[in-house]
Amino acid sequence: MQQTMRWFGPSDNVKLIDIKQAGATGIVTALHHIPVGDIWEVEEIKARQEIIKNAGLEWTVVESLPVHEEIKRADGNYLQYIENYKISLKNLAECGIKIITYNFMPILDWVRTNHNFVNEDGSKALLYNQEAFTYFDVFLLKRPNSENDYSKIEKENALEFGSKLSEEEKALLFKNVLLGLPGSKINFTAEQILSLLDNYSHIDNNKLRENLIYFLSEVAPVAEKYDSKLAIHPDDPPFSVLGLPRIVSTENDLKAIFEAVPLNANGLCYCTGSLGANPTINLEKVIDDYGNRIHFLHLRNTIRENENVFRESEHLGGDAKMAAIVEKILVLMNQRKVSLPMRPDHGFLHTVDEEKETYPGYSLVGRLKGLAELRGLEMGIAYKLNL
Repeated sequence: MQQTMRWFGPSDNVKLIDIKQAGATGIVTALHHIPVGDIWEVEEIKARQEIIKNAGLEWTVVESLPVHEEIKRADGNYLQYIENYKISLKNLAECGIKIITYNFMPILDWVRTNHNFVNEDGSKALLYNQEAFTYFDVFLLKRPNSENDYSKIEKENALEFGSKLSEEEKALLFKNVLLGLPGSKINFTAEQILSLLDNYSHIDNNKLRENLIYFLSEVAPVAEKYDSKLAIHPDDPPFSVLGLPRIVSTENDLKAIFEAVPLNANGLCYCTGSLGANPTINLEKVIDDYGNRIHFLHLRNTIRENENVFRESEHLGGDAKMAAIVEKILVLMNQRKVSLPMRPDHGFLHTVDEEKETYPGYSLVGRLKGLAELRGLEMGIAYKLNL
């Protein structure tokens, strides 16, 4: 596997020299300063490439080339935004960058209710608690008709959960859920979210899937033409939040996406954390079924404490059987004669990094620990398999 790390650009407090010294060779990044929907011009791409190259690294994966909300809803200027997306794909290919990660989650990116769950050793992890989220949705955000999305017992449990929170803890929960998009330091406001949610009031899973398939039918042939690979990131968490549709959460979702647009350029970002948070998904079977569509790897792990709570765990120590997964990936790469880019994800926040301002889950030491563990696991399994 090609060892990569995510970097949020020149304003990231994690520096390229830190990533270089950790042994990674590839950088996963995006032009976060360009408004969503605008074209990524060749000059902008090359300027970022040059910064990375001067640090002795290579920009190998785009994460993400974001999909405009009007494309997801198939309204407004969505046709123009799709054309812009095609041009950006062409420009990236011209610069030699041919793996493009994106997601089709409406409005929000990943969602957690607690960004600082304290582990036994004092390090901190990301956690999702459904009772906390229900309390946020119904009693803090007060999303219209949100009470209809939950059972009576769910609302009662959420209210009990909220009754134990101080005003400061309620404010922190609100801030955690409405975290800004990766690469941004600005959180959503309640007014923004409620307005954006209203735009999705008429869109269910079937409609969102229809819109994704139309988008892919337009952009995947362009990617195929330039030998580029699109890698859709699974929903995180893999179930509806705020009443929004979810269409990349189950094995049936993947089947529908790949059958609808059978080009190999229409591929998957295989995220063991996002997929693994759904207890019905067999992570090893996903490799068996869709191995040829896997173009990028996010190897992280989660622990499901109960039906309401899951949290990020050690990269090698959660519910996902990472050794078996890495073995399957190595066999797959050997069969395909490729080295797939891989990055660790959502590392713990260690004491040494607590005073540094970083995007939650993206502090330096926690991710480097995951990278080292995954690299060692890969080496041991490759030796065992004589690869």
